[in-house]
Formats: sequence, C-alpha cells, structure tokens
Amino acid sequence: MVGTYPSPSNITYWWSFGSLAGLCLVIQIVTGILLAMHYTPNVNMAFVSVEHIMRDVNYGWLLRYVHANGASMFFIVIYLHMFRGLYYGSYLYPRQLVWSIGVVIFLATMAAGFLGYVLPWGQMSFWGATVITNLFGAIPIIGEYVVHWLWGGFSVDNATLNRFFSLHYFVPFIVAALSGLHLVMLHIPRSNNPLGIRSINDSIQFHPYFTVKDILSVVLFLGFFLTFVFFYPNMLGHPDNYIPANPMVTPPHIVPEWYFLPFYAILRSIPDKLAGVIAMFGAILVLLFLPLLNVSNVRSSWFRPLHKPFFWLFAINGLILGWIGGNPVEVPYVQIGQIATAYYFMYFLIILPIIAKIESSIHNKIL
Repeated sequence: MVGTYPSPSNITYWWSFGSLAGLCLVIQIVTGILLAMHYTPNVNMAFVSVEHIMRDVNYGWLLRYVHANGASMFFIVIYLHMFRGLYYGSYLYPRQLVWSIGVVIFLATMAAGFLGYVLPWGQMSFWGATVITNLFGAIPIIGEYVVHWLWGGFSVDNATLNRFFSLHYFVPFIVAALSGLHLVMLHIPRSNNPLGIRSINDSIQFHPYFTVKDILSVVLFLGFFLTFVFFYPNMLGHPDNYIPANPMVTPPHIVPEWYFLPFYAILRSIPDKLAGVIAMFGAILVLLFLPLLNVSNVRSSWFRPLHKPFFWLFAINGLILGWIGGNPVEVPYVQIGQIATAYYFMYFLIILPIIAKIESSIHNKIL
C-alpha cells in the first residue's frame, strides 16, 4: 500500500522524477490513443492526416502538441531521474535489478520516440528513418537482411510506415509493464536517500508526507510543460518536418530529435560505420554494468569528494555531446565530439573503477 510504504525521511524533490516519469507515460499513452483514431499510416495520407488533426479535429492541435512536446518532457524527466541515480549511487546493492530494469525502460522509450518521430512523414521523419535504419546494415553478414526486414521491402516506404506505426502504438504498453515491474522491485530494497545509507529506523509513511511533495512537483512540472504546449509548441521540433517527405530531396543537415543528439554525436565521432554503431549502443548498454564497475563502499557523491568533480564534468560532457550532435560534421565539431565521446566512456570504464578502488582502500585503512 502507498500509505504504509516506509520511505527515508530525508529524500528530497530529486526523488519526485520517478512519479513525474509515470505521469508523462500516462499522458503519452492517452494522447497517443486519441491521435491514432485520426491518423492514417499511409505514405500518401500520413502528412495530410496530421494536418487534418491539427486543423479539423476538435482540440486536435492540443492533442498533437501535448503528445509531441510530451515526448521531450518525458526524456527531460528520464535524464534527470537517471542523473540523480548516478549521483547518489542508486544503482548499487541492493538496487542493481531496479537500475537494470530502468535502463531497459530507457531503451524501450528511445525506441518509441524514434518510431513516433517517423509517423508525421515530414522530410526529417523520412530521412531520419532512412539514416537510422541503414545503420543496421553495418552488422556483419545479417545487416542487409535486418535493414530489409525493418523496411518491409527495399526502401523506406509504405510498409515501413505501417510497421513503425504498429510498433509505436505497442511499445509504450511494454514500457508501462516494465515500469510496473520497476516499482515492484523498488519496494523490496525500498528507496535510496541522499546519504546513501540504509535508514530502517528513520522512515516515515509515503502518504501524506511525500505525496504532498510529489503533488507540488506535478504542479510545477505541468506549468513548465504547458508553457511549451501553448507558447512554444514547435521549439523542440525541427522545421523541416513541416515539409512533406520527398525521397528525391535530401535535407542539408539530417538530425534526430534533441534527446537522441548525444548518442548521435557518439555515432558520428567514429569514422568507421560499424564501430560507430557499436559505440552508440555501447553508450547505453554500459549503464547496465555500472553495479560491477563501481565497487566503492560509499554510494552518495555527497561523501565522495574524488568522484564529485568527475561526475559534474560528465554531466557537462553530456550537454556538449548534445550540442555536437546538432551541428554539421566539420571542423571543429568532429574533434570536440571525439574528445567528448572519449570522456564519456572513460568516465564509466576507467574513472569510476579507479576512484572506487581508491575510496575502498582509504575506507579499509580507516577501519
């Protein structure tokens, strides 16, 4: 029961992002179902059906803007939720499984976001789908077959759009199921806290103390969300997507949605296509191995002065990768992207393990 769920008394508003992610998921599913009632997954009708929703359906413009901007809000909340987990060591024992399920949710959400980006069938939708699906062609031996299966033929066409629409409708329900499992598994070890220590004797009921905090967070978040919906509805999108898809005209600069840009920058920073694809997926999958890479006896970065500056440099590095991903492949963006990519992997594979061992040796000497 929510009312009897014991929670650490010192958790802050940073712990509200889990609830906000759940709210975003519900908003996306509800608005997505309503939009699907008017959308036509056909290459000749998709763009027109979106315009029909915007112009002719009662409050269709509101549904579309809430859904489109809701995807961006969802990723903002997820990124903050994950960075909080990284800072406070929420991926360490006994919450490794909770963290791993969260990473799978992140992957599934990215898949849903990409699939949804294709559906308006604008210029960026078409060419984004073409570029991203072609990446699977780098897989040895089976790459070409995988690409043709994704396309449903020999090019991005009607079969592709139908598949992507079906999958985009289905994947959020997988995310919802995984989110339920995420919550169930969290209730076993219970929530982490800013101190990173177990607080069995210093717990209070979740309701009403933390439900009030979550309600305030929801109010503030909705204010931020609706500001984009009503005043800047197209700020987070790409203007080329208001041009109907044309296979004969390639946009001068093909970019995905902003929340994919850091990983897109990692992909482009490596000259070899296969190595770039491996690095892009590896940048996400490395998160699954964090409980093994960090063997520190201390969870929270509050008590890790050696780790703290590297973490904030990692956060800044993520913003730099996002900026690089939105810029053309030319000097000096390529070189900056390569440095930022190198630091991204160094943080997880070298810096974290070394700092953890240093901290553990210091801790053992003190004891």
